[in-house]
Amino acid sequence: MSDIQSAAEDIHEEFTEHLDIQIEDVANRLDRLVTEYKVPLSEARRSVENHYLEEAGLEREDLSAGSETEVSVADIDQPEEWVSLTAQVVELWEPRSDAVGQVGLLGDASGTIKFTAWAKSDLESLEEGEVYRLDNVVTDEYQGRYSVKLNKTTEITHLEEEIEVGNNDTTMEGALVDIQSGSGLIKRCPVEDCTRVLQNGRCSEHGDVEGEFDLRIKGVLDDGREVQDVIFDREMTESLTGIDLDEAKQMAQDALDTTVVVDEMEDTLLGRYYSVTGPVMGRYLLANEVEELKEPVDPDDVLIRARSM
Repeated sequence: MSDIQSAAEDIHEEFTEHLDIQIEDVANRLDRLVTEYKVPLSEARRSVENHYLEEAGLEREDLSAGSETEVSVADIDQPEEWVSLTAQVVELWEPRSDAVGQVGLLGDASGTIKFTAWAKSDLESLEEGEVYRLDNVVTDEYQGRYSVKLNKTTEITHLEEEIEVGNNDTTMEGALVDIQSGSGLIKRCPVEDCTRVLQNGRCSEHGDVEGEFDLRIKGVLDDGREVQDVIFDREMTESLTGIDLDEAKQMAQDALDTTVVVDEMEDTLLGRYYSVTGPVMGRYLLANEVEELKEPVDPDDVLIRARSM
């Protein structure tokens, strides 16, 4: 059975009690997104599910609540899964949007993860330092970094216990030998809570949109024994390159070409040595701390490798 057909059957099963739809129709929608628009299957599946949610007048939590699995923070490696976890509120941050009731960091023995609670869900407030069991939360992913969302079906139970929060960060030292496609000056979907990178002005979920500029680097770090894909977000990219977002937009405007930004980054960074610290999510090390190092070997050797990749 093909991956598309399998995904179509899963979606059909999800909606069969709510809509009169055929598996063939679901499969055709998925196939068009994957084959014609080159959308990854996971994104195509989410887009098709959102279409049927809108058609049925449902919220995602109305569809999937109750199918959660008990997990630890380190187990979370897929978006759009319903899970339960027991964790301590490590830190709370000031929400940047009125739509967000609370945002912060949860932790257990396996590590930490960001959480968001929506204001419209009208949930009880979590307190920093306290431990809770959270049932019916949804996993999410952004730039390889996973998080959980609390929604109106989330059940919050305060626990009188202590948790020793682990650290899931790792550190790798090596030469930056490649800057991959999708780096430099990019545009993201402006729809609230989406932020997907646009391809030819199109979001895989929301279609043609007027994107918002951002900076990032998708790089490859080589320590001589193994290579590691690394993502530097806007803050890390600006710090590393000395190019801020406004300057990058001006460079692209002057040249009528956004690729001049990543070209400048390659000239500045390739072949240099860095110590990068952060969590590893999937294939990516997400840079939270970066330090430039002295070159441990002949830099010409590394530059030759970098230019040949």
